[in-house]
Amino acid sequence: MPSPLQRIIELRNELNRHNHNYYVLNAPTITDKEFDEMLKELERLEAEHPEFFDPLSPTQRVGSDINKSFEQIAHIYPMLSLGNTYSVEEVDEFVSRTRAALMGEEVTIVGEMKFDGTSISLIYEDGRLVRAVTRGDGVKGDVVTENVKTIRSIPLQLQGDGWPRQFEIRGEIVLPWAEFDRLNREREFNEEPLFANPRNAASGTLKMQNSAEVARRGLDAYFYYLLSDELPFDNHYDNMMAVKSWGFKVSSVMTRLHSIDEVDKFISHWDVARKELPVATDGLVFKVNSLRQQLNLGSTAKSPRWAIAYKFQAERALTRLDFVSFEVGRTGVVTPVANLDPVLLSGTIVKRASLHNEDIIKSLDIHERDMLYVEKGGEIIPKITGVDLGRRQSGSEPVRFVTSCPACGTRLVRVEGEAAWMCPNKYGCPPQIAGRIEHFVGRRMMNIDGIGEETAALLYKAGLVNNVADLYSLTREKLMTLARFGKRSSERIIEGLEASKSVPFECVVYALSIPYVGETVAKKLARAVGDIDNLMSMSADELMSIEDIGERIANSIIEYFETPLNRRIIERLRNAGLQMSMPEDTDEGQSDLLAGKSIVISGTFSHHSRDQYKEMIERNGGKNVASISKKTDFILAGENMGPSKLEKAQKLGIPIISEDQFLSLLQPQ
Repeated sequence: MPSPLQRIIELRNELNRHNHNYYVLNAPTITDKEFDEMLKELERLEAEHPEFFDPLSPTQRVGSDINKSFEQIAHIYPMLSLGNTYSVEEVDEFVSRTRAALMGEEVTIVGEMKFDGTSISLIYEDGRLVRAVTRGDGVKGDVVTENVKTIRSIPLQLQGDGWPRQFEIRGEIVLPWAEFDRLNREREFNEEPLFANPRNAASGTLKMQNSAEVARRGLDAYFYYLLSDELPFDNHYDNMMAVKSWGFKVSSVMTRLHSIDEVDKFISHWDVARKELPVATDGLVFKVNSLRQQLNLGSTAKSPRWAIAYKFQAERALTRLDFVSFEVGRTGVVTPVANLDPVLLSGTIVKRASLHNEDIIKSLDIHERDMLYVEKGGEIIPKITGVDLGRRQSGSEPVRFVTSCPACGTRLVRVEGEAAWMCPNKYGCPPQIAGRIEHFVGRRMMNIDGIGEETAALLYKAGLVNNVADLYSLTREKLMTLARFGKRSSERIIEGLEASKSVPFECVVYALSIPYVGETVAKKLARAVGDIDNLMSMSADELMSIEDIGERIANSIIEYFETPLNRRIIERLRNAGLQMSMPEDTDEGQSDLLAGKSIVISGTFSHHSRDQYKEMIERNGGKNVASISKKTDFILAGENMGPSKLEKAQKLGIPIISEDQFLSLLQPQ
């Protein structure tokens, strides 16, 4: 039985891998339900063991859909994802938990349909559409205004009156079933690959460069949330009814619910009735109606606490196992994959499904040529859920995990405290080398235009790039020796490499593929150490003095830089002109107005959420603490401050300040 820390590390590694597969490679290998179950287990363990908190954790991150072909712009308000559940009981718990958090206030829940398309944010000024932006990574997205203008259900000029001078409205771009079927009939006639499902078709259409073709595709849009400093009403439902009067398409499914019983009936009805809707859906969404209550409930790093998504149950099919292949990833972990007789499931043909690790194979007791049950949670990622033992062939042998790396032949080693086997040949195993190159060029790393996953693999296979430093030795002439590479595509890569030399130091640190150093840890390291030379020379104790850097990460960093090959690569990257230090203005927007002060937050607030106040405290040098003690400097108190905290504060003589007093503290004198 693994310890809590071992299980936390195992879950983080698995979830990070699946996040990469889904959002970067666009090749998911597990179901939504399995991912959500793993994420919930991790969230529970992290809550029970706050001493193991890590900002790198998948519980702190959000996904991405950015396409380099479009201009990118920051969202006015971050676009968070929603917490998911497949359980009616957990939706009921969400309602009960929300009421408890609001200290017994009456709570109205709005039930909505969760449309299966691609998220969009529209900005309107003076009643006219001025910008359309995809969700992207939640912080910034792609500007797709010209394509959105072709969607006839989206108003370019608002009707009626009463709208704010400037506002943002969020919704889902969808491809109706009728249009999906029409397009696939055309593609079949033209012997083109068919679209897998309406969601993929909608997302791909929105990113097309030809707006005329976008207009022909027949996209539609439903809207579900309004944001502005001048909202017409203080609740979500009435705002959406106002939105409807301005000319936006708002689903008639949207309903106010006043009890858990009404919530349960809403789920029961739409679990069946959704199949009659003209567009694809994958669940329901439940939101707290009051905007004041939404503000006080706040958000986690990943999702709002005032909303939850209920996912419909997955479809299941039975098909035969052809064989199991074993594939090596960037970190050396070997993943077994079930190769199946093709089977139609949720509108797509399924041929492969991940078996994750040796323990899963053993727990399912999979034999050669077994008949396997396959599910697709959220109608996306296939998962093996069982075996039809009654149809097992006589004499079939159990599937056995390989003992040597299928790529380089090195004997595998078991990862301590985890279910994974990995190849230890880090610098000689081709998939690991190619994987590090693919990681380095990625959007959130060096963002090298013109080099995607396939091109990175091709460059390695052709012998032009054997490590990431070799990228900067590429020339147009070398690239043009490759099949399908012409003058323009080669120039694009050279231009992308040149542009990457201005990528910030924190991204360079992330791009290096230092084990356990993800995006968030890379940022903290870069800001703390200042430059690459400091990072390479620091001891474990010095590294562990940096916030959120534990022993495992510190030792991994030291081991990475003790490897001569990695040192040589760093020097070559430095000589190529990459950013190896932080700029001098990294402290911009921060202050020491609260330096050294320990602050407790209690109650509900009107101007900002609790999470926003916590961020303000940290940004201005203060420290958020959960409980009151003699070391507490003051309490930021809103309405309904807990009586026990009030009593303890008075007993210890701890100052209590209001929202307005706190905000005035942050104004430079």
